This record gives sequence, C-alpha cells and structure tokens, in this order.
Amino acid sequence: MRRHIPSTRALLIFDAVARHHGVGKAAEELCLTHSAVSQQLRQLEAQIGVRLVQRTARGTELTEAGQRYHGQISGDLLRLQNHTLEAMAQRTDGLRLLVGAVPVLADGWLMPRLPEFIGRNPGCSLHLQVFPTHLYMEDLPFDVGVQYDDAVWPGANALPLMGEACVAVCAPAAKGRSAMSRGDFRQAQLLQLRTRMGAWEEWFGQAAHLRAPESLVAGHRFDLFSSLIAAVRADLGVGLVPDYFVERELRSGELVLACPHRAPSSRGYSVFVAPSRTGDALVGAFVAWLRESAAQASTVQAAPRKLEAA
Repeated sequence: MRRHIPSTRALLIFDAVARHHGVGKAAEELCLTHSAVSQQLRQLEAQIGVRLVQRTARGTELTEAGQRYHGQISGDLLRLQNHTLEAMAQRTDGLRLLVGAVPVLADGWLMPRLPEFIGRNPGCSLHLQVFPTHLYMEDLPFDVGVQYDDAVWPGANALPLMGEACVAVCAPAAKGRSAMSRGDFRQAQLLQLRTRMGAWEEWFGQAAHLRAPESLVAGHRFDLFSSLIAAVRADLGVGLVPDYFVERELRSGELVLACPHRAPSSRGYSVFVAPSRTGDALVGAFVAWLRESAAQASTVQAAPRKLEAA
C-alpha cells in the first residue's frame, strides 16, 4: 500500500515557514532561495490536496488546515530529530541500557545510587526515562523498568525489589511542629498528592495514638512529590512521602520528621525485564545491582533510626 508521507525536506520547509510566518526568513534559515521554498510548499499542498498557506497583506500566513497540520507534524519532526541524535550517540561497543522508572523512585532512590553502578560498569551508557504509571502500552521501549508492583508490562519478567514506608515531614520552624511531635495533628495542614489521596488515612490507621485532623483529604494538592516537598519547605503544611525520598533533606536538617511514626505503605516496587533482554549480561548486572542496593537499604532502614521529630 502506498504511504502518504511527504519528504522530510518538504516538511522542514513548511515548519520553517510556519515558525517565521513568511517565506523569506524561512529561506534564509534553510539557506535556500525564495523560489525553492515556494516550490516545495506548492508541491506539499499538491500532495496533501489542501491549502496550507495563504498570502495576505501582512505576508504569508497558515490557513486553518495549515495551523492544524503544523501543530501535528512539528512534534513529529522534533521526535525524529531526537531519535536521530540518540542513534548518533550510540557507543560503538553497544553498551547501552535504557531504563524506565517511576519518577519518585528515580529521583529519590535510584539517582543517588547510580554512580556506584556506573563505577562497576564504566563502559555503560545509561538512559533514564519516565515509566508511565497509569498508561497501558503493549510494547514498552525499555530494557529494564522499575515501577510499582502492579505495573502492567505484558511478557516482562517481574522481580520484587523493595517495599515502601512513609513518613510525615515538615519544615524545621513549621507551625504546630511541637504538637505534631507529640502525635497531635488536629491543627495540621495536610498536603495531598493527587495520585495518593488515601495515603494519609492509611498512615494514621497504622498508629492509634496519633490524633488526626477532621478531614484527611483536605488541603493543598499537588501532582508531583517534588512539588509537594517544595510546599513543605515553604511551610505550607506537612507532607507524607516515602522515607527514601527525603533521606538527604532529613540528614541535612532542611526538613524534619513531624513525628517518629514510620508506616509501611501498601505500595511496593518491582524490577521488570523486557522479554527480549532476559539473557542480556548488562541487563542482568543492572538487575542484580538494583536488588543488592534495595537489600542494603532495607537493612539500614531496619536499624534503629536516629532522626528525631523535635
């Protein structure tokens, strides 16, 4: 079947005309003549069968169809460029590892530990991308995924990695810190993560001695843990986060535990290996290192904690 795909040259010229709102500046950017650009535009319109540009008193403007088409192909051109640059960046020895991870674990747990793995495997080029949490994809592009236990990756080999425990953190000079350190959260402003609206209920439910606010779902709401922590720093309230996500802030004193209660979460993490990479030596080394690091972290967490609430 014939593919209705214009030449890359024609699309790049159309993109330049759309961005510069004119043929002249587009021709200058692309080092082409005015007539060459105009000819490519006419050929593109003839192939598509739709008028994409129109001449007005103010110069060249996109038609409604042209605006819609440009909005669609501009992202495709950028992705094509990125794919090409990624291919150009391939190491000749082929030691490349594409890892997809849930952002909170990537930022708070994986990234601080990655230098150790790179030190063990100096020839490895590691690419870390977001493993979408609530998106089903039949064929994920990763070699290895680090996600919640219930993530769906058809055909992948899933191995348990580690559990999760959550702590309540606040700014050192937070309003009501003294009361919270005694377990009294009745006047506390609870910060909420949109994807974990039941987290506070679960946390309070594991400590009968804590006194909770009237509502466990009210308060400022955020999409990302990083935004929630920024709000904690600004003393907008108290945040509930995985303990690994605030290890550095607690050690430095930038944040403090609102109270000593540390509660296991119903969530856990697994490492997923792509069906096509099961026997790969580098993938195997990375998975083994991940599980070793998780076991070491669990041992440290099981030891008596010296981070005090007040």
